Amino acid sequence: MSKVVAVKQQQMNGGARKAVFAPVDSRARVDAVVRRIGDAIELGLLADGEQLPGETELAGQLGVSTVTLREALMALRQQGLVTTRRGRGGGSFVALPEVPGEERLKVRLRGWSTEELRDLGDHWAALSGTAARLAADRTEPDDLGQLRRTAEELTQAADAAARSRVYGRFHVELAAAAQSARLTREQVALQTEVGALLCLVLGDDEYREEVSERLRFVISAVQDGAHELAREQAERCVRESTSRLIALRLTL
Repeated sequence: MSKVVAVKQQQMNGGARKAVFAPVDSRARVDAVVRRIGDAIELGLLADGEQLPGETELAGQLGVSTVTLREALMALRQQGLVTTRRGRGGGSFVALPEVPGEERLKVRLRGWSTEELRDLGDHWAALSGTAARLAADRTEPDDLGQLRRTAEELTQAADAAARSRVYGRFHVELAAAAQSARLTREQVALQTEVGALLCLVLGDDEYREEVSERLRFVISAVQDGAHELAREQAERCVRESTSRLIALRLTL
């Protein structure tokens, strides 16, 4: 990926990226850094091939020592999420992981009970519904450009893996629009948990169009300041996705 493209994506992701590089919790800081950056990479908030900030700068942003950061980067390299280049123009670069094949995803889905999936959906709906309601109260219409671009990107995404990343990113950006760093971080963590599984339902073109339309409804309600309608639309979108996962789980 070119540097220009990476910079453009950085500008587009706005508040969601700020949450990625906010200081981590003091407990188990190496693990916290690995989880934070790893989640952002898997969700597509950090672009494939994008160069991470230098060690000193990144450690400062995350509120950790350079020693802690180096340990975290080593763990990310071992997971195949980061590569390091030496010499001039070197540094740490994002390596977007491959999405598991359909059969592997079905095996992963079998590991969830329907009750666990329903509970996950309830948590997701609560997060996205709250984010939509707050965004409707706090966001100016001119600040919704990124959400609109992401909704449009979903209509153009050709494969299920790309669709699941874009769909998950929309929910993260919705939380960022709510101006809540905590909600945004929670949404990032949740999307990395459920995002890959959504590949199993977003491969259907008809459903992809249905989801795209639902996201536009959410944006419209947020723009109009209709906070309860925004919440209802966001929750409905989530519950429909969860219901499809549960229905698929029952067939396995």
